[in-house]
Amino acid sequence: MNDKNQILSDEELTAYIDGELSDTEVSRIEALLDSNARAAARLELLSRSSLPFKQAFEPLLAEAPKARLDTLLGTPADAKPAPERFGRRGFLGSLAACLFAGIVADRAFISIRNRVDAPDESSEWRAVVAEYLALYTVDTLAGPSPSGEAQAAQLARLVDKLGISLSPEAVSLPGIEFKRAQLLQYDEKPLAQIAYLDPETGPLALCIVRSDVGKQDPDVEGRRGMNVVYWSNETHAFMLIGRIPIDRMQELAEDVRKRTA
Repeated sequence: MNDKNQILSDEELTAYIDGELSDTEVSRIEALLDSNARAAARLELLSRSSLPFKQAFEPLLAEAPKARLDTLLGTPADAKPAPERFGRRGFLGSLAACLFAGIVADRAFISIRNRVDAPDESSEWRAVVAEYLALYTVDTLAGPSPSGEAQAAQLARLVDKLGISLSPEAVSLPGIEFKRAQLLQYDEKPLAQIAYLDPETGPLALCIVRSDVGKQDPDVEGRRGMNVVYWSNETHAFMLIGRIPIDRMQELAEDVRKRTA
């Protein structure tokens, strides 16, 4: 896969923004950013959305009983302070020390955390799917592929739970074996997973959940070393995830999107 097709995860980009990577990793990411316009745009978005963690927590951290913490942690009295480096992970560590000392009230912490660390609910389910699919191997999907009739029967169970029309033709991927369709659950909502086996790159999956996010055009991201194409219509959110090169993944996803519209 060339640089234009490599996907940097949000975790890598966030660590890059916060200055928490080694020189080698920084050089690698900067080289990819120079040649990958999509990754550069994602970096710009994450940079714009970076929140002022230092300013948000500074009044609370200023109240920390430093002498008491030094005693508890066994810090020598003449020890020089470490250089100030306030990334997101660094602040969570400092805040944890304050909580340990008992000077941050639970309600104040929860209130501030909710303001500066609200989750992106529309992406959480994709993270869960990626964690699950990362456990798959070729052996997980070994065995004969179901017949067209069996595929239709498996998909019918998903249709009943998700209220979406699915057929073997609508979810077929050219040159890639349909292995099974199963019903999972995320956040007390049904989640459809249609698993495939690509002869070159291994397992991949099309996953679908009900969603009220609204219509969104296809976009891409990287999760757990896999490429993801995701989109949504008025009633459902979709993702196609696997290790196929991203340009091919986008082609496959666009075909499915048109057939399931």
